[in-house]
Amino acid sequence: MADPFKDAPGGITGPITRVVAVTPSDATNLTDTARALYVGGAGNVVLLVNGTAVTLTAVAVGVWHPIRFDRVNATNTTATAILAGY
Repeated sequence: MADPFKDAPGGITGPITRVVAVTPSDATNLTDTARALYVGGAGNVVLLVNGTAVTLTAVAVGVWHPIRFDRVNATNTTATAILAGY
């Protein structure tokens, strides 16, 4: 199927064009800074944002959250099925 939007500019306000499953880690950052978070299973998520750990409690599931982050920490993250959007 042809993609009629393949040449459209993306940018920070454009749609997500790449999705990566995230394995929480207390030491390993994502390859690139993500610009959106998706959680498939309820719980808390601890993100590394600009070098600071930020805890999101009772994160809504099934929706994209527009937040830039570098890592999902394993410690105290209880949510599951986590995705990073770019």
